[in-house]
Amino acid sequence: MATIAIGGASGLIGTALTAYLRGRGDTVLRLVRGPAVQPDEVGWNPEQEELHHEPCGEVDVFVNLAGANVARHWTVRRKQLILSSRVRSTRTLARAAATLGPHVALVNASGVGYYGDRGREPLTEHSRPGSDWLADVVQQWEQATSEAARAGNRVALARTGLVLSRTGGALGPLMPLLKLGLGAPLGPGSQIWPWIGLVDEVRALTWLIDHPIEGPVNLASPATSTNREVIRAVAHAMGRPVLPIGAPVWLMRLVVGQFAERIVDSQNQVPQVLLESGFAFEQQTVDEVASWLADREDSKVS
Repeated sequence: MATIAIGGASGLIGTALTAYLRGRGDTVLRLVRGPAVQPDEVGWNPEQEELHHEPCGEVDVFVNLAGANVARHWTVRRKQLILSSRVRSTRTLARAAATLGPHVALVNASGVGYYGDRGREPLTEHSRPGSDWLADVVQQWEQATSEAARAGNRVALARTGLVLSRTGGALGPLMPLLKLGLGAPLGPGSQIWPWIGLVDEVRALTWLIDHPIEGPVNLASPATSTNREVIRAVAHAMGRPVLPIGAPVWLMRLVVGQFAERIVDSQNQVPQVLLESGFAFEQQTVDEVASWLADREDSKVS
């Protein structure tokens, strides 16, 4: 069993990953801002790039899921926070891994935003980056792991797609509307959504913890589904209709500003590295994940 320290352990993915790892017998240390209070906590200050190394002496893997929520109105201040929260937390753990020695691995969050808006082009881990602001953020985020990579630590970059969970994730804000039968495609609805269910997101991160995989790894279902297909499948699994007209970009822009333009990006993300390494998805179709979303009472992963 391994000792794993997780930054961002209180978030949607971090909470599920912590429970999953502890359930199989691993020791999980949660990185918390400020002084540690509980025995399973380690204090850190990612804004100042500080981590209390002493409790981390036996750590085998750092997992960094920390970062400010992107799905908000992109004010100038918010954009600065989105970038700095990712780069600084990543640099902190990359430095910690390098300090502790090359036996310590770093599994660092990244995102599908790396690729930008690419239509139906298959996007593997070898595809070029996009050119918009979010793509630049993800590139800086990934580059912040360089100290660990230079020191010989194994670094895996988890380029996660849109995580689907009943209580949060990509569909979190839409779930109340879907339950009321007021769900609708976002924008044209024809854009490809690189989704992954919370179950497989946690399993894939665990796979990266356990296996000697380095570099970028796409975490998205092998299924190719449009936004309209995802919304329709979830609504139908709940026994609800879908409105025929999609939510226009101008309306979404009133709520989330510039981020509305990224909602209608089309990204055909292919999990080539995962599949070639032997990983098998539990939820391989949009109907399977939709049934799970409709049936589960919470986002617990088993």
